[in-house]
Amino acid sequence: MKALVYHGPGQKSLDERPKPEIQAPGDAIVRILKTTICGTDLHILRGDVETCAPGRILGHEGVGVIDAVGSGVTTLHVGDHVLISCISSCGKCEYCRRGMFSHCATGGWILGNSIDGTQAEFVRTPHAETSLYPLPDGADEEAMVMLSDILPTGFECGVLNGKVAPGSSVAIVGAGPIGLAALLTAQLYSPAQIIMIDLDNARLEIARQFGATDTINSADGDAAGRVMELTAGRGVDTAIEAVGVAATFLLCQDIVGAGGVVANIGVHGQVVELHLERLWSKNIAITTRLVDTVSTPMLLKTVQSKKIDPLRLITHRFPLDRILEAYDAFEHAADTGALKVIIEA
Repeated sequence: MKALVYHGPGQKSLDERPKPEIQAPGDAIVRILKTTICGTDLHILRGDVETCAPGRILGHEGVGVIDAVGSGVTTLHVGDHVLISCISSCGKCEYCRRGMFSHCATGGWILGNSIDGTQAEFVRTPHAETSLYPLPDGADEEAMVMLSDILPTGFECGVLNGKVAPGSSVAIVGAGPIGLAALLTAQLYSPAQIIMIDLDNARLEIARQFGATDTINSADGDAAGRVMELTAGRGVDTAIEAVGVAATFLLCQDIVGAGGVVANIGVHGQVVELHLERLWSKNIAITTRLVDTVSTPMLLKTVQSKKIDPLRLITHRFPLDRILEAYDAFEHAADTGALKVIIEA
């Protein structure tokens, strides 16, 4: 089968690899219909994710058709159309019982990280019954891909951890796909003000179309001052970091108001500064989280009822044999305008 393989920092290629086989009773083999590229894949390619070794097939998102199941799988069947969660959960260990599927003792974020992932024609999914979701009849497969990772990540790590509430003020630093996912899902809680901050005017315009009340281009270095102007000097109740670099985490510290929350979503591969000398007395909380996907069933219903339209996040489409072009478009989003790219296997 064809698969996108990581060969070390900065190196990837579309290779021929053997079709995966059932290894445990709870496994399923899924024939990939559609997948996508995540910002985390770019972090892997930069060498930021030590758990991902050279030779790994990348990808942790997608929808497909079950091709085979292990002897222990009874609720899923060959031919079922399913959503592949980016998080694999056994449902039985201590962490899973606490709803922390991302820290599952035998799962978590393993697809495209410590085991082969979804940017291929087939993928093996462990703990299939608790890590795959049957697609509703008539579901748009491309929309469903956005439920593998990006929507639950924006919602759980940004909106829920950030304690977004009716009438509150929210600033999202980073108008890339994950920041826009946080923007879409934040509106489920009716905040009074959503400020989107980015360096790219085109993405800021998209953010306005998606529901941002204010946008700030941070290129002039005065984004914090602009936020203070928009909040009458108070700062925001929730500052969501959706990039994963030191400067954006610092900006969140500068704009969070007393009693507020800094909710980190970004994947950080370098040391960042925490200015407790300024923050110790402000009654703030700083949260981190790897998505648990506990919200996936709810978000499935929300998308099906058209309360959220994740198709708006998709800008480009490629067949699997052009996945290197897809990566190029995704990596150079400032030039291509790419948000999420769909790859059809």
